[in-house]
Amino acid sequence: MVDRTLNAEGLLCPLPVLRARKALAEMEAGAVLEVRATDPGARKDFEAFAEAAGHDLLRSDEADGVLIFHLRKASPPSSAPRISP
Repeated sequence: MVDRTLNAEGLLCPLPVLRARKALAEMEAGAVLEVRATDPGARKDFEAFAEAAGHDLLRSDEADGVLIFHLRKASPPSSAPRISP
């Protein structure tokens, strides 16, 4: 299930990733963002972005010249203090 769709068609790198990062920042942890892009470099960019940010890249497909990515927003790191034994 997609919670939000971002149309980044026609935008060149790094704009699709930058807009996706902004959209994800506004979403709840666990929500899924669909990004539609046409820049051929977006495939590598989104793979690297998801890995670096800790998001799950659920889908990376192409249909009629449009790259489609589904990203699940990562949970924020726990801010609870660690207790040493």
